Amino acid sequence: MSGNESTNEARLLSRFNRNPPAVLSLIQKFEAASDIGLPDDYLEFLQKANGGEGWIGDAYVMLWRVEELLERNSAYRVAEYARGFLLFGSDGGGEAFAFDLRSGSGPIVSVPFIGMDGASATPIAATFKGFLESLSTS
Repeated sequence: MSGNESTNEARLLSRFNRNPPAVLSLIQKFEAASDIGLPDDYLEFLQKANGGEGWIGDAYVMLWRVEELLERNSAYRVAEYARGFLLFGSDGGGEAFAFDLRSGSGPIVSVPFIGMDGASATPIAATFKGFLESLSTS
C-alpha cells in the first residue's frame, strides 16, 4: 500500500472506532465454513480492523466482525430472502451493507432489513475501498 493510500484510509476512518485486527485463522474459518472467498480489499481491511463502528464522512456505519458474519446472515435469513448476498454490516438503522455475490466481482450494495430481497438492493460501489470512499462523500 502506498503512503497516499494509507493516508487516505486514515482520513476516511478517522471517526470510525476500529476493532483490533482479525486473526487469520478466523478469516480462514469463515471462508471454509461459508465457501465464500472474501474480496481482497475487504481482507486487507479485516487484517487492520475486524469491524467496528462509527462515522465515515456523514454516514454512521457498523461493520461486523468476521466471526459474526455467518451467524448474522443466518439470523436475518439472507439465504431465504436475499440469496447470493453476504451481509457484512449496517447503517445502525434499517439498511444492511452486503456483497452481491451473484456476480463474480461482488459489488457492495445496500439492502433494507425489512423487505429484504435482491430486487431491493441499491448499488453503492464496485469494491470495499470504493464503498468506504462512497460513504465519506454521502
